Parts: sequence; C-alpha cells; structure tokens
Amino acid sequence: MPVTEQAAVVESTARALLARLAAVQRAARLPSVSVALVRDGAVCWSASRGEATGGPPAGPDLQYRIGSITKTLTAVRVLQLAGAGALDLDTRVGDVLGDIGYADRTVRSLLSHSSGMQSEPVGSWWERSPGGSWEELAAAHDGSLAVLPGERRFHYSNLGFALLGRVTEVVSGEPWWSGVRERVLAPLGMDRTSYLPEPPAAQGFSVDPYAATLHPEPATDTGAMAPAGQVWSTTADLARYAVFLLEGHPDVLPLEVLLTASHPQSGDRHDELTWAQGLGFALARGGSGMLVGHTGSMPGFLAGLFVDRGRGTGGVLLANGTTGTDTLPVVRGLLERLEEHEPTIPAPWRPQQAVPPELADVLGVWHWGNTPLVFALEEGLLVAREGGEQDYSFAVRDGRIVGVSGYHTGETLHVRRGDDGSVSHLEIATFVYTRSPGPHPSGR
Repeated sequence: MPVTEQAAVVESTARALLARLAAVQRAARLPSVSVALVRDGAVCWSASRGEATGGPPAGPDLQYRIGSITKTLTAVRVLQLAGAGALDLDTRVGDVLGDIGYADRTVRSLLSHSSGMQSEPVGSWWERSPGGSWEELAAAHDGSLAVLPGERRFHYSNLGFALLGRVTEVVSGEPWWSGVRERVLAPLGMDRTSYLPEPPAAQGFSVDPYAATLHPEPATDTGAMAPAGQVWSTTADLARYAVFLLEGHPDVLPLEVLLTASHPQSGDRHDELTWAQGLGFALARGGSGMLVGHTGSMPGFLAGLFVDRGRGTGGVLLANGTTGTDTLPVVRGLLERLEEHEPTIPAPWRPQQAVPPELADVLGVWHWGNTPLVFALEEGLLVAREGGEQDYSFAVRDGRIVGVSGYHTGETLHVRRGDDGSVSHLEIATFVYTRSPGPHPSGR
C-alpha cells in the first residue's frame, strides 16, 4: 500500500504542528519522539523531536517498540480467520486450546477485554522479563485469578491476548508471528515492522522524574506473551497501517470488517462514554466523533495510533522514554490542530444515477403517528430524518430494505401495498409509517 507525500500541509500548519510536538517532547521529557499524520490516504506531515541518545537520529525509518498496538495486529489475524470461516468469535477458548485456564471465555470476550480475566500473567513483570513457552504460560494459569465474571464489563487483560495469539496458531497451523508478518504486514508494505529490533532502532529509556537522567531498558523477547506487546515498528510503517484502518485492504481485511470491529463491545461507567473497546481496537471520543486505534507502552517506549474515519485522518506517535505520558491526548491534539488549520473538505455532492426499484415508492414524507419523517436517498442509502436530524438509515440487500443505523438496525422495512398495487404504508416490526398523520400505532 503506497503512502505518499501528496497531501502535504502548508508551511503555517507545519509550524503549528511542530510547535505542539516540541512542547510535548519537552513537557513529557521524552528523549526522542517521532510523529506522522495521514490524510486522504497519504502522509501529510511527519516530524521528529529530540535525540535518540546514543543511537541513530530520530526519523520516520527509526524503529521503536509499539507495545499494545501489537494487540491490533493480533486482532486483525483473528478477524481474518473468522472471515475465512475457520473461527467463530463466539467460540469458547477451550474448544480451540483444550483444557486450560479460562477455557470457558469466548474469543469475542478476549478481543473486547470483557472476559473478566486478570490483567497480567503471574510471575515477574512480563514486559521486562524474558518470556517463556506457551506450555509454561498455560500451566501457570488455571483460571482461579479471574477478577470479574465473563462478559460483564471492560477489564484490560494482557494475558487474554496471549491466549488469542495461541488461538491463531492452533486454528491456522502457523506461528502467530509468521501469520502477522505474511498476512498483515507484507500486503501493507510494512517491511520495517519486526518481532525484534532491526537497525536502525532506538534504545528505550526510563526517565528519572527528579534527576532527569536516563536508564536503559531491556529489549526483551516476551515469548508466549508476544501477541500482547512485542512488536517494533516505525512511523513510516505505522502510517501505512493507519491508512489501512481508514480504508481497508483487499488482501488483509475489507473496510466493512474494520467498521464492524469498531462497534463498542465493552466499557466502564467510570469512563463516562469517553472510552470503549471494540474487537481488538480502542475507541475514544474525539475528532469527528470517535477515534479508533490503540495506545502502547513497553519499558522504555511509548506509542499511539488513532484514526478518524469521519475526516479521513490519522496520527502515529512513537517515543523512546517512559514518563507516564498518555499518548492518546497527544495524537488527538495533533489531529485537532491539523483540522483547525486545514479543515476537512467534504466530498462533493453527486446526483443519484438511478433509484433502486425497491425504494421507488418509499421516498418522501412518512408519519410515525403524528411525527413526520423525510425518507430520502443519500449516497446510496435510504435515510430517515426527523426535523432535519438523521434517525435511521437503510440499505437494499438482496432485494430487502434493511436498517443499517439507528433504532431499526438489522430490521427489515416492509413496503405494504393495497389491492391496487399502491403503497399503503411502511412497516418495521410493530412500527407503522403512513403518508398522513394519525394516532401513534406503536410505542418506542
């Protein structure tokens, strides 16, 4: 997937973005930080700040550890196998992996961090320790350390993604990393993304909060925990990945599957609708409404990658210092500054070439009881608006008019006709829509 510089920002925007990045690097005390923004399928701005300290200069080809952005790669592999019919997301993990701890949890609950599993594996801090084998990991966890019942609420679990990585191995018959490398990275042209660091790569540091000194962190091989956070990459490669998340790719996953994976699956009331979890992807409030991606951290490194599908933009940040900095607000802030200086230009309106025959007698004003709604074609969808605000939308699928957003999602809209063939009313479950207002035919 080629990612070009055709959409480069103007000089004043670049200056504003660089000022923001410089302020972040200084305030967060990051040895180096590298950023790339994409817009309309292309890199529109990239920059680095600081020094990699004792290594190669920071830049778009310098590798950093991406931490839990790795989880999205694991999720893509799971979704590929599900799309091929080799795996059902509602399958119990034990049906694939046998008699192990947490065997009763589903693949879906692991992807959405709603399994109730403990967050970390037992033993020493896995991110800073050499990893063991799958057999050792499985033997150390009998499921007794669950913190919540399954599928009740969001609870982040690194251990859960280790299980998901193993699921991909058993189902596909190939190692987790081979599957990611050959079936995700290669089609996207991400040849600078690797399991272990490949020069040029940054050294990771812990930054002393008082002395401002640097302490090198180990570049571990996390073994069976690798599907949760092992991978190294560059801002140039992750820009390609951001474009994939915005557009899909025929050899990886279609956009429709990525959109499905971006529906909220779990959450926590304490986050007050600012954050939710999809199928392997984090969902955060921001931009045109919702940002999709993931943050990442490993000892000595910070990372963040989020896209805004409503605006066709995305941002990537990689840094080689752990200082307690949350990368989501930084990426979100850079995307907001881009929008402030160079607003998104809407696609041009184009006339409808033809009206699908299923919708020929459906357009116009319909009433749900005494409430008028306007049904009109908008970019191929039948959209119902009440007072100018969209309530629902429908698509024609295999001759059926099916709800794709709003209250009627998944329901079939039936066009009811009288003896003379003319449309008498529309019916969706118990909802009846008539051309003239009347008593409310059903409750909502």
